[in-house]
Amino acid sequence: MRSPRLAALELRRFGRGKLPRAALVALLVLPLLYGALYLWSFWDPYGRLDRIPVALVNEDAGATVSGKKLTAGDDITEGLHESDVFDWREVSAAEAEKGVEDGTYYLSLTMPSDFSRRIASSAGESPETGALQVRTNDANNYIVGQISRTVFSEVRDAASTKASRSFLDRIFVSFSDIHGETVKAANGADKLEGGIGKAEKGSKDLAKGLKDAKEGSGELSSGLKKLDKGARDLENGSRRVAAGTRALADKVNAVDRKVGPFLAGNEKTIGDTARLVSDTSGALRNNLDDLVERAPAAAKGAHAASDVLDTVYQTRCEDAVLSDPACADLKKAKQSAADVATIADDLNTLIADQHGDLKKLDKNLATLQKQADALAERAPRLSEDLDDAVSRINKLNDGAAKVAAGAKRLHTGLGTAKSGAVDLDTGVGRLKSGAYDLSGGMYKLADGSGKLSNGLHEGAGKIPDYDKKDRDQRTEVMADPVQLVSRDMHKAPNYGTGFAPYFIPLSLWVGAMVAYMLIAPMNRRALAAGASAWRIALAGWLPVVAIGVLQTVALMAVLHWAIGLQMARAAGTVGFLFLVTACFAAIVQWLNARFGAAGRILVLALLMLQLTSAGGTYPVQTSPGFFNALHPFLPMTYVVEALRRLITGGGLQPVWTGCLVLTAFTAGALALTALSARRRQVWTLDRLHPELSL
Repeated sequence: MRSPRLAALELRRFGRGKLPRAALVALLVLPLLYGALYLWSFWDPYGRLDRIPVALVNEDAGATVSGKKLTAGDDITEGLHESDVFDWREVSAAEAEKGVEDGTYYLSLTMPSDFSRRIASSAGESPETGALQVRTNDANNYIVGQISRTVFSEVRDAASTKASRSFLDRIFVSFSDIHGETVKAANGADKLEGGIGKAEKGSKDLAKGLKDAKEGSGELSSGLKKLDKGARDLENGSRRVAAGTRALADKVNAVDRKVGPFLAGNEKTIGDTARLVSDTSGALRNNLDDLVERAPAAAKGAHAASDVLDTVYQTRCEDAVLSDPACADLKKAKQSAADVATIADDLNTLIADQHGDLKKLDKNLATLQKQADALAERAPRLSEDLDDAVSRINKLNDGAAKVAAGAKRLHTGLGTAKSGAVDLDTGVGRLKSGAYDLSGGMYKLADGSGKLSNGLHEGAGKIPDYDKKDRDQRTEVMADPVQLVSRDMHKAPNYGTGFAPYFIPLSLWVGAMVAYMLIAPMNRRALAAGASAWRIALAGWLPVVAIGVLQTVALMAVLHWAIGLQMARAAGTVGFLFLVTACFAAIVQWLNARFGAAGRILVLALLMLQLTSAGGTYPVQTSPGFFNALHPFLPMTYVVEALRRLITGGGLQPVWTGCLVLTAFTAGALALTALSARRRQVWTLDRLHPELSL
């Protein structure tokens, strides 16, 4: 009897009686229940997160940034309510803590009272980090805690981006403020450059004026030296005249009664002396006139120099914006000029105060000169007018004494004026040198101010001045400079579709495993009839393959039309699953045929190894090394990879590889089953009395 007919007879056995029929129906439905229920329960958990109760605590008191109210807590709360993530329930902090502890809420999110203030601090002098507080309880549900970390990471990123926008907006506003202030500074530098230019011109004029003042002070010093020499000559001459007139008067008075004989013998001597007195008086009058004429001019020159120095000092040291290094010397020179002016005033005052005496002195000198001339003329006749001569000589003696005293005072005053004039000339000389140094420094300062002005204008041109539109655009980019542009190639629409390549082969393996609990892995009739090993193997394999095909059709129909599984290659998926069914049936058949009752345990163990090493949930690289080592050698690995390409799309290379691997496993398993069938045709003691029976 051929293998297909033996397989048909094996299946026909399930049509005899209600229990076998029920068993067959259960066998067909079991993979459906196993696979469909699992996928249905996992179909779209992320799409129903809005049903998970989560506590939301908003204690944020708000803050003010640049005059604007910031309510980060309210903004985040509003955004969370508008999202489709979690069932947010606003409660107090105490209610949230209690709810997370007793399982009323899976987790809680708290925004503290200083949340907005901390975010606002990023635009201030002491930035702080705003902290969202999350409380989870893995005793309620571990997966929800993992999901919440991803969700809250997005919430934190959004809050951080908003805080960055506030901070960066203030930076760009500050750029505009800096630009405006730099423009003002540049304009101020222009004005400073103009002022320094005027100051430079003034310093040149000052140097020129001080040069003229130096020449004037030199002339004043030279003139006062001449005056001092003339005053010294006047003092000496007047002293000699006074001595001579006093000696003459003494002699005249001493010999008044004896003058007759004396005059008779000395008329010529008296005439010569009178002429000497006349000449000396004339010289004294000329020097006195020169002194009176030069004293006011000297005082005026000293005052002019003092006024120039006062003006220079006030302009450069008191009214100037920048401090002048020559101010100390200018102050000394100003003081010296003032002292000289005072001395010149004293001299002028002395002359003015003695004006009456000087007039009297001049008048006395004129009288003395006149009298001396008269005496000289009358000398030959002195004896004739002795009484008159004695009287005149006495008067001459008195006038000469007064002239000598006035000449002494004049010489003393002019000596002081001469010393002051020398000091003035020296100070003006130093001041002139300082003025030239000042002029050179002002030139450098003017050049530097020009460079400063140009630099500020250039800098203002480089500092950006953003308007509101540009500021908003740059703030948006810099607050979130890196955008994630994701492109999902062959995206799975939901969680269930992503896990279908894992749960479908699992259900088909369970279907084959249960099928061989009801169907013998090797046909007993064929064994009893002594059929060939291959015919026995095929007779035990084909019924389960037929049942597996029906299981596959039922499972995929429900998944597609009832649950909503969409397949990129539906026909290819179903066809590939037929091959998967044939492969799994062959493997389970061999384990049961070779190991008997123990084979059922091995089938279950092999299922566990395949589930843990196939990479159906997490990438296999995240598993321990043992599972990575098993990964390439088990059929479910290739089934999962191929079904992912068939259901969600992509290249078919893993599908063709899977077909080759499954075909090889199927052929190998059938060959091993045939080998086991040949061994089973020989009865042994173990077959008659098995150690274990299930």
